[in-house]
Amino acid sequence: MLGRIFKAYDIRGTYPDLLNENLAWQIGFGTSKYLLQDAAEAGETSPMMRNIVVGRDMRTHSPSLSKALIQGIRDQGGDVIDVGMVDTSFIYFAVNHLDCAGGVQVTASHNPPNYNGFKISKRKAKPVGETSGLAEIRKHAAMVDKQTLQPASGRLESRDLWKAYAEHVRSFLKVPAGKKLKVVIDASNGMAGTMIPKVFGKESPIGAASGIEIIPIHFENNKGAFVHEPNPLVAANMKWTQEAVVKHKADVGFCYDGDADRCFAVDEKGHIVGCDHLTVLMGKYFLKDHPGASIAYDLRSTKAVEEDLTKAGGRVVRGKVGHVNMKAALADQGCVFGGELSGHFYFRENYNADSGAIAMSVILSILGQSGKHLSELIKPIARYAQSGEINFTIEDKDGAMAAIKKEYGPGSSFAGKVDELDGVTVDCWAKHGWWANIRKSNTEPLLRLNAEAKDKATLDAAVGMLTPRLGHRVDH
Repeated sequence: MLGRIFKAYDIRGTYPDLLNENLAWQIGFGTSKYLLQDAAEAGETSPMMRNIVVGRDMRTHSPSLSKALIQGIRDQGGDVIDVGMVDTSFIYFAVNHLDCAGGVQVTASHNPPNYNGFKISKRKAKPVGETSGLAEIRKHAAMVDKQTLQPASGRLESRDLWKAYAEHVRSFLKVPAGKKLKVVIDASNGMAGTMIPKVFGKESPIGAASGIEIIPIHFENNKGAFVHEPNPLVAANMKWTQEAVVKHKADVGFCYDGDADRCFAVDEKGHIVGCDHLTVLMGKYFLKDHPGASIAYDLRSTKAVEEDLTKAGGRVVRGKVGHVNMKAALADQGCVFGGELSGHFYFRENYNADSGAIAMSVILSILGQSGKHLSELIKPIARYAQSGEINFTIEDKDGAMAAIKKEYGPGSSFAGKVDELDGVTVDCWAKHGWWANIRKSNTEPLLRLNAEAKDKATLDAAVGMLTPRLGHRVDH
């Protein structure tokens, strides 16, 4: 059973058939053993390094799974600081703010309500993925026998860190005094419905953010149901934000995912803004205060990222897809900021971690300081035609990628450049005006295609050439 719920970046499955309280206890035990060993091997001797922060999202089974997970941690000997119902980025903050051995968020992010799972971080909120700890946690969890175990008695305490968290997030909000911004926020019936009022609104322990008028959508998150799938990566889920921005004549709109660690933006005309275009916008903002700094981006992003940020004096770091890889890129390369096509944005001053709330704060700061509409700021960045992510099912994924490499790479009539940083990227830009990346999904049995061209006609031709070789196209 454990093998079916451990994924590349987290633990996730349907409740209660694949993930239940018994498994949550085992995972808590395995997580505690791994995190405490990791701290000990790093020479960390502080008493706080026996603490593991635990939070949960709004799903109806999250409280019982959290309780079982906490008991497993304590039975192994770890101490627990329970921070309650919070967004995932809150956990990253708490682990660093309290200097703990790690943290666990009980969440299934953007999945339907019958799913749940665990996102695990270690010291400094470094992500725990399959190759950076999850395999060890799975092994520890599988080996423990609850019936014969002599449980330890780890300590449990609850803490309210909302004031410290609000202060941290709001430190990124730098809208000039007197500037007014009307903002639509679709919480997707997820954790943004709790986080936004406590960080920016009337429930904030440091007071509501001045100059920001929030128009809330789908903030109710206590019924275990979603009006729409809490995944802003799917365009159909953005229509509520788009319609509300136009209806209320708002300056900008944001749609959050289920655990509120990422959000997508909508401009004042109701148009969805590409997250790679936002990477350029925010990257240039950070380069003003950090000239020559490095900025990370995932390799699916528009060529405008490299072109514009290099022109602005930055050094770009092209990275693999996934938060484990992006956080590593920020840490290893000393990047001030990083952006991913999926809506995850990473900040050096946020412990290299991602945050939907901080991304929103930065975008609002840019709008407030520039005095321009978001559409004006994005127009010169969004100058190329993009396919978006197109998914395919095919038996021989490796064979398909090898065929693409052979047909369009060096030695072919296309004479494209090829790299295999993540999947296969074929760059025929110089001669033919297009490039494409084909990679295996880390979470589903799919091939994913992202392509870009200098104009739509070239893009359509490129996609038309590539897709017959990739299998059966699926809408996803």
